[in-house]
Amino acid sequence: MAQLSDDCFAFGGQLLPLDEALGRLRDVFPPVPETEAVALDQAIGRVLSADLIAPIDVPGHDNSAVDGYAFRHADLTPAAPTRFHVLGRAAAGHPVDGERGKGTAVRIFTGAPMPAGFDSVAMQEDCLVEEPYVVVPPGLKPGANRRFAGEDAHRGTSALAAGTRLRAQEIGLAAAFGLTALTVRRRLKVAVLSTGDEIAEPGATLSPGQVYDSNRRTLVALLTGLGAEVTDLGILPDQPDAIRLHLADAAAGHDAIVTSGGVSEGEEDHVRDGVASLGRLHWWRIAIKPGRPVSVGQIGATAFLGLPGNPAATMTTFFLVARPILLQMAGARARPLARLNVRAGFSQRKKPGRVEYVRVRVEAGPDGPVARRFPREGAGLLSSMVWSDGLAELPLDLERLEEGAWLAYLPFAEMT
Repeated sequence: MAQLSDDCFAFGGQLLPLDEALGRLRDVFPPVPETEAVALDQAIGRVLSADLIAPIDVPGHDNSAVDGYAFRHADLTPAAPTRFHVLGRAAAGHPVDGERGKGTAVRIFTGAPMPAGFDSVAMQEDCLVEEPYVVVPPGLKPGANRRFAGEDAHRGTSALAAGTRLRAQEIGLAAAFGLTALTVRRRLKVAVLSTGDEIAEPGATLSPGQVYDSNRRTLVALLTGLGAEVTDLGILPDQPDAIRLHLADAAAGHDAIVTSGGVSEGEEDHVRDGVASLGRLHWWRIAIKPGRPVSVGQIGATAFLGLPGNPAATMTTFFLVARPILLQMAGARARPLARLNVRAGFSQRKKPGRVEYVRVRVEAGPDGPVARRFPREGAGLLSSMVWSDGLAELPLDLERLEEGAWLAYLPFAEMT
């Protein structure tokens, strides 16, 4: 009698490594060509379409890094305190005019422009004030507590690279240049749909055997976080003609279609066949778990990303497969996912030949951070994604992970 398997990933022929699979698509789905100018307060999450060249120096002048007294370093006595005559006061936005003579100092505050000819600042708490003089201790290095013009960004240099996904700090830098708007790629237009007679809209009355559709809401939220313009197409029944018609309509007005469910080889899984009849499939079996089945193809120029129907698998494959493809189409620079080294707080056997992703929560341990595994397995457990804060990556050729071994941890915070 043949041995039965409880591994739904065990059959179906050769699996494609994820990096190789994604590499095959680098030229298939180019970035959207259209650009637009957006105000800074609307630019969060958008993708810069060209290098941003600094139009000015930031800061625009040498200035003090502390509250204290500015002077010429050459006027200091090397091995003894130096007494300076204080002539003037410089505050941020209120510089002093003219150049002071030898042996003089200026009272200065953080951010104030350095007086002409002065090159160093002594912190006020290190000085002895004897009005109208100040005594500066010995030992200060030339240029102490002085910030230079252009120290943050030099005029004419590239301050932000094309493909940068704009965060608060990039928007702040643009504001520091005096800019009010940035030129970015237009938003990706992405259609989202679910398939299956077994799923129902939240709020509806469930028929026997039905569950509420969580995947579509999850995907809409994830896509919105990537900056996409999302169209929710609802739930499609398991009917080949209806699925094919809706896919064709969605492809006509969107850059990408993202679905969950209906992409395996079951008799009621019609999405993959619908895509193949309208366009082409590039690949659909990759060497990751969870990750079977995942379909990537296109209808015309529109990308098709078919994710598994189990909620935890939907999210995991979105992070690992859909996200890099969509960011590429949005024009974002390729950036590998952050992989942090943590200790395994569990042991696990694994089948070689695929990379497995385990839902974990990282906690403090005696020798550093430790990854604790969610106590139950199952790609359908959405609660496991709520409990976890990232994924532990078990390498391709690993057969057994021992507790205490080092492993790679991918935080969800880096993937949203």
